[in-house]
Order: sequence, then structure tokens, then C-alpha cells
Amino acid sequence: MTTIPAPATGLVARTTRIPVGEATELLRLLPATGSGDLVSWVRRGEGLVGWGRALATTTSGMERFRDAGAWWRSLAAGAVVRDDVRVPGTGPLVFASMAYADSSAAASTLVVPAVIVGRRGADAWVTTVTTDGSLPYAAALTPAPEPPSPGVVAFADGAKSAADWELAVAEAVRRITVGPLDKVVLARSLDARAEAEIDVRWLLQRLAERYDTTWVFAVDGLVGATPEMLVRLDRGLATSRVLAGTIRRTGDDTHDLALAASLARSSKDLEEHEYAVRSVADALAPHCTSTFVPEAPFVLHLANVMHLATDVTGVVDDGATALDLAASLHPSAAVCGTPRPDADALITELEVMDRGRYAGPVGWMDLAGDGEWGIALRTGALSATDPHQITLYAGCGIVAGSDPEAEVAESDAKFLPMRDALTAARA
Repeated sequence: MTTIPAPATGLVARTTRIPVGEATELLRLLPATGSGDLVSWVRRGEGLVGWGRALATTTSGMERFRDAGAWWRSLAAGAVVRDDVRVPGTGPLVFASMAYADSSAAASTLVVPAVIVGRRGADAWVTTVTTDGSLPYAAALTPAPEPPSPGVVAFADGAKSAADWELAVAEAVRRITVGPLDKVVLARSLDARAEAEIDVRWLLQRLAERYDTTWVFAVDGLVGATPEMLVRLDRGLATSRVLAGTIRRTGDDTHDLALAASLARSSKDLEEHEYAVRSVADALAPHCTSTFVPEAPFVLHLANVMHLATDVTGVVDDGATALDLAASLHPSAAVCGTPRPDADALITELEVMDRGRYAGPVGWMDLAGDGEWGIALRTGALSATDPHQITLYAGCGIVAGSDPEAEVAESDAKFLPMRDALTAARA
């Protein structure tokens, strides 16, 4: 674990109410600064953005969640906060994106922004944070100029070509048919190189315009639009949205309704979904006095695809934080498979790449341990050394009934949000 030590004076934070109009377009408040200094968690115009680094740390390995939680608790214990708004998301927050695998070469990153702006319903606020014991300044909120376009973007195969990945899917189906494995999630990557430097604000704004039903996120150069809420904790109530089972939209509303009906009846997709729901319910149960799992999924309509979806809820009674719950849930069958050890082993064998922070938990948490953690899907990881370079990721759940060619098409659909964001014209 590599850590920036907590300051001797601790965090000092101040949250003040602002007119909702000042936070109408949260993403346009982000200033022109390094991509690593910007954070976002925005859906349908509401949520949180931040910039600057009051504090930051990285964790890695098997204990990355435990170390991250301990670091945040040490800061929370000595924090001095004046909060005039007191709704979820006020006060000092930590934003984080966690590595997918224990063995990943990528570090999990936690950031406490110096400035956080939030909006929820009729409430809007700004939080400023210092670490030198001084009273935080009042942040000036001015919409930034339009970020520059990345220009022409060239795409190339990542760890595997589409044809090689199709062969990997076929091998996964064979292993599932003859062995103990029920489901495995295989991911693929695309490398993209832009003519100009890639501004994370450009990506965030385009993702929010086209995929407003997702959570548009950024933490330390990881950016994306996830439809999957791994866990939300609010005053003891935990909610997890499970997505598994996917079909691509056509753009024709009548045809898409027929496709949605076929998805809801698909034995292959229902089987995949059941594994994912069961893994989430089993992971939440030790922390909860009660859990509720709906009898059947609903179809979630996104801009480019439709998913089978189930919202699992539970009443937490053991003092677990949102990050603790995320650690218990990760990796769910929706991004790994079942049984988990067999799926993990096959992922390592067939993917031949380090997922980094793709498919890991991403989100935020407050001093009380409440917060929201999504799964980093529909994601791109900006290069730390080359501002023109970004790697895109997409994955598919493979079960006995999976068709390799169809899975390639599904993965292509899941690349679309990030591809569109990179190549979109100005709005």
C-alpha cells in the first residue's frame, strides 16, 4: 500500500448551499486541469463532481479494500466539518476506483477532492476541503469553456482481436459444458489513439448527453458510463442493481419492444441473470437482518442495449460501510462468473490481459460510511504517460447456451458508449 500520510491537523471541510441554477450543468463546472484531478458521479444531471486533491492514496493487493477503508476511517476520525445542507453527498467525500483483481498491476486510487459540487433534487451545494487547519475558502463556480475535441481517433485491437476473442468464448462454452463452471465473464479491450490530447471533460459531457440513465464517472483517469449500481448505502438501507442478460437495440421502437419481450423469455439470459442475482444476495446476507429479491427481473432500456435487471435490497445491521459492502460483493457473478474460483482461473487463462480497474468498484463515500459504488463498465482507462492514448473495455457473460459470434456482437455494442464519446462531434 502506498499512502500520502494523513495531515497532523486532519481534514477541515465546509459545505454551503448554493442556488440550484449554479449546479444545473455539473460537468461544465469542471475546470481545465489534469484528468487525474477530476472526479465525477453524475446521472440525469444530478450527482457530484470535484476537482483538486486535498488528499489521495493508493492501495493494492488482497488487502486493498481493507487498507482503503482504514485510511478513510483515520481521516474521518479527526475531521472538522461545517455542513449547512446535510443531505447524502455533503461534507468531505472520498472518490475511488478499485482494481478488479488481487494480482492486478494497477493500483486502486482514492481521492479527496479540494472542491466538490453536488446536486440532488431541490438541493445544491459546494464543499471545500483543506488539510492545513485553515478554514476552507469559498469556491468560485464558473462554467468552464468547452473542452477541446480529441480530433481523429484510430482504433486497434487490444489484448485479442475479435476473431481470437470469439475463439476464447467458444473455449469457455466448451469448459462450461464439460466441467463444474456455470458462468464466466470474458472481457476484451480496444486501444484508441487520438490526434489531440484526450480531455476527460470531453468524454464525460458526451457520455452524459447520450447515456443519461447511467452513472457517468471519472476517478484518476478512469472514465465511463456504468448502468450497474454495485451497492448504495443510505442510513442502513443497502441496494444493489444486478444487470446480466443483454440484447442490442435497433433504434426501431416497435422492434425493440419485441426484442425486450424475447430477452425476458430467453432461457440463456435468464440463467445468466439468476447466477448474478444469487451471488449478490448471498454476499449481502451476512451484513443484513433481512434481504429482498424480486421474483423476476425487469428489462432496463439503455441507449444502445437492453439488460435484464433486478434490484436487491437489504437492511444492514453490522456497521458495514458502503465500501465494506462493495468489498463483499466484488467480484459478483455479473463481472466474474460462478463458481468464482473456477471463473477467476478461466478469466486469467483466456483473457490474457490485466483488467486494471475495469469491472472493479467505482464511486464515493462520506464520513459516515454511506455512499454509492458502481461497477466500472463501459469504461476507458487513460494512459498515465501518453495523453493521446486510452484503452477501452467491454465484457460478456458466457453460459452453456452462449453463441460466440453473438457474444462478439454484444461486446461491440458495449464498446459503443466510449467509442461514441471519443468520436462525437460537438453538440
